[in-house]
Amino acid sequence: MGSGPSPDRPPPRGTSPRTEVPRPTRAAWAEIDLDAVRENLRALRGVAAPARMLAVVKADAYGHGAVQVARAAVGAGAWGLGVATVDEGIELRRAGIAAPVLVLGSIRPEEAEAAVAHELRLTVSETTVALAASRAAATVGRVAHLHLKVDTGMGRLGVAPEDAAPLATRVTALPHVALEGCFTHFASADEVDLASASGQLAVFRGVLEGLERAGVRPAFRHAANSAATLAMPASRLDLVRCGIALYGIPPAPHLAGRVALRPVMRLCARIVYRKRVPAGTPVGYGHTHRTSRETTLVTLPVGYADGYPRLAGDGCTVLLAGRCAPIVGRISMDQMTVDAGDAPAEPGDEVELWGPAVPVEVVARAARTISYEVLARTSRRVPRVFLEQGRVCAVRTLCGDQ
Repeated sequence: MGSGPSPDRPPPRGTSPRTEVPRPTRAAWAEIDLDAVRENLRALRGVAAPARMLAVVKADAYGHGAVQVARAAVGAGAWGLGVATVDEGIELRRAGIAAPVLVLGSIRPEEAEAAVAHELRLTVSETTVALAASRAAATVGRVAHLHLKVDTGMGRLGVAPEDAAPLATRVTALPHVALEGCFTHFASADEVDLASASGQLAVFRGVLEGLERAGVRPAFRHAANSAATLAMPASRLDLVRCGIALYGIPPAPHLAGRVALRPVMRLCARIVYRKRVPAGTPVGYGHTHRTSRETTLVTLPVGYADGYPRLAGDGCTVLLAGRCAPIVGRISMDQMTVDAGDAPAEPGDEVELWGPAVPVEVVARAARTISYEVLARTSRRVPRVFLEQGRVCAVRTLCGDQ
């Protein structure tokens, strides 16, 4: 977004001065830095080149807002977008996003017609979906672009390696179908020991050689997720699929620093209540915490229904008045309590729950989970405030977009 016309010069005829979109009134929100999305994507493209980039925006872009993130990613040079379901792909199409969209998950044959009508690429691991896609493509007058998924060791979705070439041959023989890609997924590319992932890559290369012998040459061979993109250069092939790294989070601690990444989400709240209490004051359900001294307790209107993990209660911190202050007592559904000590904390003051000062990885460790889950579970009732050049460019609330 540009800087706008000079304040001492009227805007060109037919335009209006740029105005910042009003922030939501709720005292809790998630700031989404779209400039960070673009910077991260460009940095990852630089690592992966000449492979192209599939920006993974499934699960509402890991909780960040699929439509806005997808637009930023495509604008920064992503070849296409990865989603988990047909509905997620249709959401992007209805928002006017025309870039290639690959549904990475399995679909039911009944979903094929809607998927093909919206020009979504589909994952196939057997003939049922391929046949449904072929029929749907004939019905709507399009070509269905398919990507063959091979299970090289994840044990989840995918055709067995020895069956990949026969299946690919059957798929390419179908009318109105193009086998555009062939891919696999690593189970342990985020581990320090890459022996298992390297074994999977060797199996996948064998599959690709088998396809070549069968006369099947997909345009896109892809295997690398965020971790493999950073740690396994040989896995980058024609296309890489980056999810967590796109959002500025290293896929594993030992991969931090491999490429410059900036966290995209900052979860914030305003203090809604403050009180001074004596030593021995019980806090929260079950009275799992009692104050050890006279102190100031403040209430934040964020709880586990907003996506803040209940297990990250006692022991985790927030940024308040320029310093880290501990969460005390159990996280409630809609609220949490923070021990502000003697800090100058007042209702209306802004608090960071995670972001640059309180990394989401710290919250995830306190909750005994991973940052992927913490981010993706950020509730839709938390307004998303989208920023460009430090200014609010869009807001998404339960009441709709602004």
